[in-house]
Amino acid sequence: MLKLQIPKNRMNYLIKQIPLHFDAVVLEQGWEYYHKGRVTEVDLKGTSIQATVAGKKVNTTTLNLENFSTSECSCSYDGFCKHIGATFFSLYAPYGRPELVLQQLKQQIHTRKKPIRGAALAQERKAAAQANVPMEEAMPIDWHRFFEGKFHGFSISHQHSIETFYDSALESLPPFAANWKSTTREIYLCHIVLFMMRKIEQFYQETKSSYLSYYHENGCKIAAKNCEDKLVEFVERIQINASFKAEPKLWLATLKMLGEFALQGKDSPIDWLFVYRFIWWKLADQTQAQKEEIQRLEVLLAKKELLARKKDTLIAARAHFDIIQEDTDSAFERLAQLAQPNAKDYFLYLNHYYNEKQWNLMVIWLRWLFKSIANAHHDDFRTFCQFWLDTTKHLESDSEWVQVMESLLPRSYYYYTAYLLQTKRYRQWVDLQLANRISPLSLYGMELKAIEEHDSALLLPLYHQAAERAVLEKNRASYKTAVRLLKKLHGIYKQLGQDDRWEHYVYRLADKFSRLRAFQEELKKGKWIR
Repeated sequence: MLKLQIPKNRMNYLIKQIPLHFDAVVLEQGWEYYHKGRVTEVDLKGTSIQATVAGKKVNTTTLNLENFSTSECSCSYDGFCKHIGATFFSLYAPYGRPELVLQQLKQQIHTRKKPIRGAALAQERKAAAQANVPMEEAMPIDWHRFFEGKFHGFSISHQHSIETFYDSALESLPPFAANWKSTTREIYLCHIVLFMMRKIEQFYQETKSSYLSYYHENGCKIAAKNCEDKLVEFVERIQINASFKAEPKLWLATLKMLGEFALQGKDSPIDWLFVYRFIWWKLADQTQAQKEEIQRLEVLLAKKELLARKKDTLIAARAHFDIIQEDTDSAFERLAQLAQPNAKDYFLYLNHYYNEKQWNLMVIWLRWLFKSIANAHHDDFRTFCQFWLDTTKHLESDSEWVQVMESLLPRSYYYYTAYLLQTKRYRQWVDLQLANRISPLSLYGMELKAIEEHDSALLLPLYHQAAERAVLEKNRASYKTAVRLLKKLHGIYKQLGQDDRWEHYVYRLADKFSRLRAFQEELKKGKWIR
């Protein structure tokens, strides 16, 4: 009997598909074959199940767990046969009693208006397998049907095949539009990428419960980022407002489809909110289309009991049109309603204002983002700090940047300490190290050398603090570290011509830790005390 257990979401998919493809009599024959133990050698290969079913002769069945309609058997029956049915019941056995699910499925089949039988089903499957050539005068939804047909049965089962799908789609689909007029071809190329995004998202959703979900998720995110970059590349090539005037129907259909993809607020590797806002921003001249989209968004926002994630997506989308219309205050009022603001979602605006050298707007947005940046992901935090630093170079004073970095300590330590050195604020730099209890042994030699060349006396408290902290650890290794720091400290005192002050300090230190015999021995080795 079968020992393989497929994921629950795959089993639920099969249960939904069985009544759509089977005759009740054939399905019951399949249950009898299963009950008699005729199903053997069941194996998972990619997203398909292969099994051996013994009857008058041995037959091989293949059940596609992603596209059940392409499942097949080596027997002569024209359609979905008892061997496929028997394989299904074998897969169901770990979840419950097959005879009970048989009764439920038979009831669903009997209530169906028109069963799909052998010859009709074979014809349907054949038609599905044959991809038509996309038509230049067709609408985007027809192109997507064509794309689905071309990749009908394509199995995305691991990271490598995600990459294969990405490469294959970009290689095989564009040539169909090679002889189209440029305005239509440009939109068609964008839809290839949107199709790829949908398929990647679909695979991500289907594999979330898999024990390999981490690897799948990582592969999906890489492919998703590649798709986003490719879409930006395609859109940037287009004179988009001129294209809209030339192909208004295609663009309106595209925007409607994009809204359906982007405004659901689903957990997805695709940054749909970025894609949605990026394209609408490029269409800033299309005021009538904007008005219609704003009305649609407000209708959606007026619905009660919206999930928090979807509501946040709709609010961000609606605020985007305020920004397009240069009404930043209204945008901020809307964005203040977000349940979970995410700083990364607004780097789109920072990038735009940075490229346009609109530094005043950069500062306004950086101030607004400050509230959410403290809890941001490390990469987003780094991007925020870099935007602030680049903007500061174009302002009259860096005082606000300094305040921001200080308020974000200790997380902003690396950015702030580098900036203090760069601007030669050496005393503030030393104070920062003291406040964060950083040992000179943990700092770069070039940093310490820069301070020493400027004013070596600034380093005295840094070495004093580090040496005493090492002593307080109270072990032989830490005492050696303390002596190493004291040697450098002695050198600084000599450089400053303050030998008397050094002797006074070292004897006071020895007296303070007089009970630490091992430390006293280390001081004697250094010939600092007798």
